[in-house]
Amino acid sequence: MARLFIDWLSQGYPTTIRRGFEFLGDAGRIRRGDRVCVKPNLTYPTFRRGVMTNPQALEALLIYLKEFTERITICESDSGGYNPFPMTDVFERTGLVDLAKRYGARIVNMSHEPSRVITCRTPWRRLRVSLPTMLLDDTDVFVTVPVPKVHLNTTVSIAIKNQWGIIQDPALRLKLHPYFKYVVHTLNRALPRTIAVVDGKYGLNRSGPLRGDVVDLNWIVVSDSVYYCDLLVTQLMGLDAKRIPYLRYILEREGIQSLENAELSTSPTPFRSPTPFVLERAWTDYPGLLTFRSRVLAYIGYESALARPLHWLLYRFREPFY
Repeated sequence: MARLFIDWLSQGYPTTIRRGFEFLGDAGRIRRGDRVCVKPNLTYPTFRRGVMTNPQALEALLIYLKEFTERITICESDSGGYNPFPMTDVFERTGLVDLAKRYGARIVNMSHEPSRVITCRTPWRRLRVSLPTMLLDDTDVFVTVPVPKVHLNTTVSIAIKNQWGIIQDPALRLKLHPYFKYVVHTLNRALPRTIAVVDGKYGLNRSGPLRGDVVDLNWIVVSDSVYYCDLLVTQLMGLDAKRIPYLRYILEREGIQSLENAELSTSPTPFRSPTPFVLERAWTDYPGLLTFRSRVLAYIGYESALARPLHWLLYRFREPFY
């Protein structure tokens, strides 16, 4: 049975995260010498509330993990989609390099790590996706640390979606967008034992994943299942997972219909956002949405000779994200 811990951050990150891991029991136990990889959400060149994992949450997580193992790695791949930026710079600007040094953790840009190909099956074809061998072969526990936010293309981005960033090549991520639900499900199933720690100090409403309205939520969710975790967090956001195509597909494949078969630390009702999250797209967001859904349009918009002039034209009307 999956376990879901939720509590307010009134006691701070360190105490709340510790209590979350303890609630998971054996599923959350870190054994002496375990190789632990921590995957935050780092989708902007500098820290933004509601957009990225709070460095304070990562520090509290490192403090807890250090009690059990010295083999801790903070990992992320180059980000930015059509306009990629090096994750090595983000590590520096967000203070994660210093944080890793302080607690004796490694910090790794997975875009430069050796990889191994896994196969993803879709109804029409088989896809080959390269993933870092450090996650597939050299990790005992994978800890994903997302934030709860809306997303222009996928409606929400929480624990399952956070693993999209383990695809090392930003250009490949763009090519795989039309097959998103199949690929992201395959990614999550390929990983070792996974624990989700949702940094709910802030959420992002209206126009995520890079900009929008910051929402003060002030809670933490810790779970031994990314699937049940996303089902719970969508409810806390006032959204219905069954109306979100990729979540509906994945939850059906995992045989998950409700939270009835999960053990919760407490009732989630007090933690639900008083104002439901909404997704509001501007007309300039629809070209990206269409290329997300269509392989042909994705090729035209990102790979063809028309890609550069089309983006130039789009940015005549839309301010660049960064």
